[in-house]
Amino acid sequence: MAVSAEPLVSGAGPAGPAPDHSAQAALLDAGRLAEIAAQFPVLRRRIDGQPTTYLDSAATSQTPQVVIDAIVDYYANHRASVHRGVYPLIVEATELYEGARERIAAWVGWTPRETIFTANATASVNMVAHSWGRANLKTGDTVLVTEMEHHSDLVPWQLICEERGAKLAYIPVLDDGTLDLEAYEQLLELEPRLVCVSHVSNVLGTINPVAQITRRAHEAGAVVVVDGTQAVPQIPVELGEIDADFYAWSGHKTYGPTGIGVLHGRRELLEEMPPFISGGHMIKQVFEASSTWTELPGKFEAGTSQIAEAIGLGAAVDFIQGIGIESIRAHELALTEELLGRLAEFPGLHIHGPRDAQQRGALVSFALDGAHPHDIGEILGREGVCVRTGHHCAQPLMRRLDVGSTTRASFAVHNTPADIDRLMHGLGSVRRVLAL
Repeated sequence: MAVSAEPLVSGAGPAGPAPDHSAQAALLDAGRLAEIAAQFPVLRRRIDGQPTTYLDSAATSQTPQVVIDAIVDYYANHRASVHRGVYPLIVEATELYEGARERIAAWVGWTPRETIFTANATASVNMVAHSWGRANLKTGDTVLVTEMEHHSDLVPWQLICEERGAKLAYIPVLDDGTLDLEAYEQLLELEPRLVCVSHVSNVLGTINPVAQITRRAHEAGAVVVVDGTQAVPQIPVELGEIDADFYAWSGHKTYGPTGIGVLHGRRELLEEMPPFISGGHMIKQVFEASSTWTELPGKFEAGTSQIAEAIGLGAAVDFIQGIGIESIRAHELALTEELLGRLAEFPGLHIHGPRDAQQRGALVSFALDGAHPHDIGEILGREGVCVRTGHHCAQPLMRRLDVGSTTRASFAVHNTPADIDRLMHGLGSVRRVLAL
């Protein structure tokens, strides 16, 4: 798939003007950056004598010490279930747990009551698909997704569409790695019941105009689900401006622990939806033949809560806010601009996605003539350079790109230009080892 430098939307067409994703690229001060990097214990490791160069935050970010400390503090000093008693440990645990929910919701401009803890973004999208979808989709309805979606945004809708007799339609990806918004306008004529779109592509890095997509979907009468997993850790997210009906993301890509995700939903829809998982904690009353449900968000949080994980995610949000998401975006944008420029000069290497760093998040996927991505990843790994290789849970997009897999380097706030140097040196080793 050829890559051009065309803008996301050229001027005002049927889809309207392109949103402004601009940010002034600027690396963090070297001293501040050193302080930040020092908070990530794993970065002190050496692999076969080489420093750890972690360039896989789009898959799983590393965890700063403050998050680890928050989790340990819960286990060491406050461990108890929440909401189920009045003795001091439970009161403390509940305050830590619900306090984390309040801070997480406020961070993206939403309310705690409409902020549900799940296992991850996959669980969040499945909740919408199996609860809202099962209750609302019927034979002949259309669900729109995009060709760049992660499998977590495709497979749940495939299953529900098959079950309910609905149809799945795809918004195409253009050759420059952006969505075909003119085709989207045409697909809206099908009067879809739901539109599901990633805020930032985990393969192409493309920052999609989700507020614009949501506005047009609402005008067509559709509900909108946005997967913000790649967006939340690296660009400012204001849910009130996006106006999606559901917004999902994961803690393990946001400097937080694994096993915790978030679903922000519109209250009226959440209140109408049946529970996805049932059991303890999510009930109001249980009778022999029926039950009633507790208020949001507990209605969708059956069983013992992910207490330590939620507390850890709250600490991760505090960590991000302590640096400033705008500063993180500017820093990672500067790194992405440098990497795009250096990769473009590397012989036989092809970049997937927009060439303008302003249009993408902090990740770059690429292919190297004559080298399988898995071989690239293994050779880089010998030098301590950690990148992701494979289809990135986006096989339909791989077919659109006409590749089986790619190599992906992704940044976090702790990365430096020296990490790019090590990556480029490693790619030189790939050429030598494979005699390219």
